[in-house]
Amino acid sequence: MKRLAILALLASAPAFSAPIAITGATAHTARGEEVIRNATIIIDNGRITAIGAGLPAPAGATVIDAKGQPVTPGIVAVPSDLGLTEVGGVRETNDGSARTSPFSASLDMAAAINPASLHFAIYRMAGVTRAAAVPESGAAIFGGQGALVSLAADGPTVIKARAFQYVELGEAGARLAGGSRPAAWAQLLGLLDAAKRLAANPATNVGGEDEGSLVKRRDVEALLPVLNGTQLLMVHVERAADILEVLKLKARYPALRPVLVSAREAWLVAPQIARAGVPVITHSLYDLPDDFEGLAASRNNAGILTAAGVTVVLGPLGGIGGTTPVNLPGYAGNAVAQGLIPGGKGLSHAQALASITANPARLLGLTDTGTLEVGKRADIVLWDGDPLELTSTPTIVWIDGASQPMTSRQSILAQRYKTLGRTDLPLQYPQ
Repeated sequence: MKRLAILALLASAPAFSAPIAITGATAHTARGEEVIRNATIIIDNGRITAIGAGLPAPAGATVIDAKGQPVTPGIVAVPSDLGLTEVGGVRETNDGSARTSPFSASLDMAAAINPASLHFAIYRMAGVTRAAAVPESGAAIFGGQGALVSLAADGPTVIKARAFQYVELGEAGARLAGGSRPAAWAQLLGLLDAAKRLAANPATNVGGEDEGSLVKRRDVEALLPVLNGTQLLMVHVERAADILEVLKLKARYPALRPVLVSAREAWLVAPQIARAGVPVITHSLYDLPDDFEGLAASRNNAGILTAAGVTVVLGPLGGIGGTTPVNLPGYAGNAVAQGLIPGGKGLSHAQALASITANPARLLGLTDTGTLEVGKRADIVLWDGDPLELTSTPTIVWIDGASQPMTSRQSILAQRYKTLGRTDLPLQYPQ
């Protein structure tokens, strides 16, 4: 009986494959300016167990010869609509924005994440290994609570539910709140103050659940983690004046952890942002004054903020390049190029890489990924060229040490139709 019990225990235990040794790599670790040439990276049980120049592969390891090509941490995409939206123009496939819901802050995006979304394979093939699924504000300034997801083909998709709260301020927030910025701020402060009262006295009356109630108790309860600092507050804001107002929130709610999203005029108040210790998620290509709150948009934004000591994350925020995380390496590359033009303030290659790997991982609390170092999860990408060049592409992607499939519906269809014989082509094709 004991022997049977032991066999049953072994059968139920997770099966670990042999260690993997990536040899001869140029390892961009995303730890400062560190680049390790002729690097060997040892992966065992889903973690990096050793990294260094010329290390020998352990006995029995599967050896991958990188042949001098770059190896980086996996890309962490924030924000994204991964798993929430399949086709942007088809309302039925969009769960990220509840346009007529009576609830706002209490909306939990984790319940809607679709692991079967075709976008997972597309983004994974581009080197994205983790992402933040961020809601859009619908009927109120609060969009709800976003989730952290893994792009692993065979692992759990949602790795953390209710990871952060999203709120819309500025021009968009003004429209949602009734037509003005004061209305948006009144809505924001009203809900946060209600959460403050609820934290002090759980029995207090902070709102109803009926449709006519302006404040829903469920929304107030959802803001308690924001108030005590256990949940990030992502704030979409653009102009410098609005940014300064957001920074003032920390005086009123000391544990609040705001993150500025987009923030096209942030460079104008970079010292104040740095002193407040507030991170910024922005775009490297914003430079057009296409609305009143972005008149001072500049491609120097990321460079000036980084030089001031602000943690900068580059995200797929729309505009030039769209919202697909596939373009994140290109955005980072443009941030490097910005420093090469007269009067330009850009990022170093290492800083740009960190803006799409280490920085977003640290921002989201993914402390065991984002860099190449011992003990971290083996979210690793092997590239066929400089990862920040538009012509480069991943050749192998590992997530938690497991090699990922490098196919998508699009690539499968491309191969299918590429190999069709002439007789299989539609009649309108020339024979």
